[in-house]
Amino acid sequence: MGRYMGRGPDKAGTESRRRTAVGIRLAVMAVALGALWWAQPHIGPSVQDVVERAAPPAERSVALAPARDATSADRPAANWSAGDWVEGEGTVVKVLPDDRQGSPHQRFILRLPDDRTVLVAHNIELAERLTGLAVGDTVAFRGEFQPNDRGGVIHWTHHDPQGRREGGWLSASGQRVE
Repeated sequence: MGRYMGRGPDKAGTESRRRTAVGIRLAVMAVALGALWWAQPHIGPSVQDVVERAAPPAERSVALAPARDATSADRPAANWSAGDWVEGEGTVVKVLPDDRQGSPHQRFILRLPDDRTVLVAHNIELAERLTGLAVGDTVAFRGEFQPNDRGGVIHWTHHDPQGRREGGWLSASGQRVE
């Protein structure tokens, strides 16, 4: 009996300390997971974040013709780089079906004055679509350029829903969508 009694308080104290340690670990893990959940939009951006939401480190604006803002430079499409904000116009050579993966996008291919072609991917969840768009229409644009093996993509042709930067726009046949 003495032997058991001698171990009892010690065993109970050890068990209490173990439960306290487990409780502290669980609390720390919960706080850490909460912090990661909260910070997730701010770290490790997904491809869509990069393409749709993340501002380039040094926002540049270039254009086929002089742009309307003071930060633009007159550079032809051949000199556009990833992340450049571009402004210009082109002729619709193909109207594609909407992209419905993720945020829906109206898509069409423009032929630029230097004979290059670019895909325009216009987010119709954040801005109205250009209605009645047809082959041969002239479309003016402002958006962010991303190069690819087919000429490139112009996206961000809409307002910035978070108001962090000036957004883009499309204009055709008297319509302007932002």
